[in-house]
Amino acid sequence: MSPHLAMTASETGLLAHVRSLFGGEKAADDGGEWILEPFLHVDPDRIYNPVTGTELRAGPKAFRQIQNLYSTGGSARGLRAGVRAALAEQGWVVENPGEQLGRSFRLRYASLEAGTVCNQACYFCPVSTDPRESHTMSMEFYEDVVRQLSAHKETIEGVSMVQYNEPTVDAQFLERLRLLHRYGLAPAVNSNGTGLTPERVDRIAETGELRFLSINLSTLNRERYKADRGHDHVDVAARNVDYMATKRLAVQAEIMVLGRGDAVHQADFREIESRWGGSEFEVKYAEVMDRAGAVDGGDKPAEPIRRLRGCDQTGSRPVEWVHVNPYGQCVVCCQDYHNHYVVGDLREESLEDVLSGEKMARLRRQAYGYEDSPEDFICRHCIYARGQ
Repeated sequence: MSPHLAMTASETGLLAHVRSLFGGEKAADDGGEWILEPFLHVDPDRIYNPVTGTELRAGPKAFRQIQNLYSTGGSARGLRAGVRAALAEQGWVVENPGEQLGRSFRLRYASLEAGTVCNQACYFCPVSTDPRESHTMSMEFYEDVVRQLSAHKETIEGVSMVQYNEPTVDAQFLERLRLLHRYGLAPAVNSNGTGLTPERVDRIAETGELRFLSINLSTLNRERYKADRGHDHVDVAARNVDYMATKRLAVQAEIMVLGRGDAVHQADFREIESRWGGSEFEVKYAEVMDRAGAVDGGDKPAEPIRRLRGCDQTGSRPVEWVHVNPYGQCVVCCQDYHNHYVVGDLREESLEDVLSGEKMARLRRQAYGYEDSPEDFICRHCIYARGQ
């Protein structure tokens, strides 16, 4: 077992919670090499397993034991038989996967971007400096991808219809929405709000409830809106949000007020919150980030992350997500605007083959620090990457 893998196995603090239940049993010794699940997220308040989607919480004493054992290292081999059996049944303990490390996943979310076009050019998005050529995924191919995603509908919580596009620009937006519902998948829509007219909103409501709806609206000041986004759409967006604010369109609906974290940003947030706070929308405040180096400015790591330990961007992007661009390529995550990290192509291979294939496995190993990655590796420069 590699030293790095052995260190990850130090999550044996998990045993503190279970060992008392099986005191007195002899250690298991069947010749196997047992370790804790390599992709665990160990934090002060919880331990999360993205491969199974489960978490473990405990009181202060149990968590002090977990953190102590996590920091000192250790192997799960030789555990008492009952302890190991209980942990293995829940997915906390696994046999050392060896060369197969990184091939396990649990698809929790998907991003399926049907087109490249956006009708704005926001300063916090690479579309503003490097717009893409217009391309739209055919409905036939879109349905094929949706059909493959539906094989994981028991674990998928939502399918995002956006990555760097504005989904409502697509003339077939509503048809794609209906298709997701037809296959038992919950659509998630991020939008600048300009295309969500009252008529279209009513048709969305008739189609079925969205899992998630987020409106990116950073200011109501016309001049700043135009300067920030390259287009004078503020009145259209605000009128549409007024209409949506009275409708139950999604399980979770929010207005995201992005900005630079300064006094102007704070004032914009207060104005937007005073107008729509308490409606069907929850108004949220967030500062812009540099998208792992894809744009200048915004929040970023103070220095490149030396030892990577996974991802915390709405779950683990390498383990729990798949991102499909309008050409059918699968990329590592939403920060990969320039498609530098293509792990598969659904025009040539199946979704299952991509998710369990070596390209994806290697990227998971790199994102979690089990395999060396280049200095310019995207995760080293991302604010959502876990490090140690």
